[in-house]
Amino acid sequence: MVLVSAKEMIEKAHAGHYAIGQFNINNLEWTKAILAAAQEANSPVILGVSEGAAKYMCGFKTVVAMVKGIHDQMGITVPVAIHLDHGSFDGAKNAIEAGFTSVMFDGSHFPIEENIAKSKEIIEHAHSLGISVECEVGSIGGEEDGVVGAGEFADPQECKTISDLGVDFLAAGIGNIHGKYPANWPGLNFEVLGKIQELTEGKPLVLHGGSGIPAEQVAKAITLGVSKINVNTELQLEFAAATREYIMAGKDQESKGYDPRKLLAPGAKAIQTKVVAMMNQFGSANKA
Repeated sequence: MVLVSAKEMIEKAHAGHYAIGQFNINNLEWTKAILAAAQEANSPVILGVSEGAAKYMCGFKTVVAMVKGIHDQMGITVPVAIHLDHGSFDGAKNAIEAGFTSVMFDGSHFPIEENIAKSKEIIEHAHSLGISVECEVGSIGGEEDGVVGAGEFADPQECKTISDLGVDFLAAGIGNIHGKYPANWPGLNFEVLGKIQELTEGKPLVLHGGSGIPAEQVAKAITLGVSKINVNTELQLEFAAATREYIMAGKDQESKGYDPRKLLAPGAKAIQTKVVAMMNQFGSANKA
């Protein structure tokens, strides 16, 4: 089975009032664990790749080749999209050329006129090749791979303008942030989210910074049009905790426990377990 555009799975999720998880990959272990989780949960999945992670993994073409190879070797049968996360204008074009099946162009830091012009060009180019596109209005707070946002709320009217370009799904800042949420975080702004969904006439929306948002807020966001939820930090924390526990227990000293295949296994298993749980939480389990 080939990798697919994210368009159909997102539209089905929007119509069915559930969400597809985008789980970011950082290496082979991440990719294997997330694909195994999707197969176990019988859920569609989006593999997110930031430009920084792609550079770490030796470029977009290397990432696509790795994902396709693992996907085929594991015999994955659920729908899988490989998606550029927070892509620059050139990054989106390069990812498309490398074989990504979905891209995000993040022009939220540009003046709205420039965001519109660049989004329009990426959308037209990607759609001519059957590739789905995500764009962003307003910024997501915090920092991810060098992309820093102050967390401004998206202007619903600007969201409508970008939506009308034909973007497949839209990321809009509603108080969500990348990284860990602080104790004094006020929560998602559902008033802004509802207005965006109203003005975009039912455009599937994307919730970035999906790690650590209370389950009840995630559930409410889904009822207001969120159909894609991005998760990265939470999996990094799960991986780190399981790896730390393995080493602290001295297991890396037992029977060649320092072998990287053994050393990385607990973290990878923790990722798989967490992704299955989140697919059930988002409602995408058994929707493949």
